[in-house]
Amino acid sequence: MTYNDKVALITGASRGIGKSIAIELAKKGIKIAFNYLKNKDEAEKLKKTIIDNNGEAFAIQADISNFEETKKMINEILNKYETIDILINNAGKNLDNPLLKMPLGDWLEVINTNLNGLFNVTRNCIFTMMKNKTGRIINISSISGMQGLPGQTNYSASKAGIIGFTKALAKEVAPYGILVNAVAPSGVNTDMIKSMTEEAKKSLLSVIPIKRFCEPEEVANVVSYLATESPVYLNGSVIVMDGASGV
Repeated sequence: MTYNDKVALITGASRGIGKSIAIELAKKGIKIAFNYLKNKDEAEKLKKTIIDNNGEAFAIQADISNFEETKKMINEILNKYETIDILINNAGKNLDNPLLKMPLGDWLEVINTNLNGLFNVTRNCIFTMMKNKTGRIINISSISGMQGLPGQTNYSASKAGIIGFTKALAKEVAPYGILVNAVAPSGVNTDMIKSMTEEAKKSLLSVIPIKRFCEPEEVANVVSYLATESPVYLNGSVIVMDGASGV
């Protein structure tokens, strides 16, 4: 099945999980709008990849932690496509430190991007979905938001907030035919994992029964299902992808 009449907005899609989601949804014929903050070269590469494979892509530079900038971005997308049917809140940031050593700026930057950015984007998209009486919103959380990880109080707090946001919003907009779900992966093979020390990687792998990290494409497959094929009763849910590690 193709979804040529659908438009998806993916935040933070120039690399990692967001990039994989964009490519996967484009395979289904969905028109892809995505934002990036600084990495214009990677954004242009993704746009070219999608277009070269007969897809449609629209890249926009925007800081989603800024409400007015986000509003302008959403309006540009609506002016171009007239609708946003699928929203993937993927953009995120981590600045890890034990709380005792965490600068206030690092706390605020992570919360502003991961949680306030989620509000800014969704708040500016939701009216269109409610008017159309249909829509799918998928928020990328983390196992860190469910169980907490040391050195990540800011990140864990933001990702836990995403889960609460997901469950509350799902109840608000279910009467309008909008599904709101979250995906909470652990140990995804992105730049975050690659930046870890070998010792830290071994420690994390030791508690994952399948003895490997999750690939971004695996998260993208789950997101794609939630964005297109999942039943309406799968709403307000959190899909945990932790390789049965329980951490």
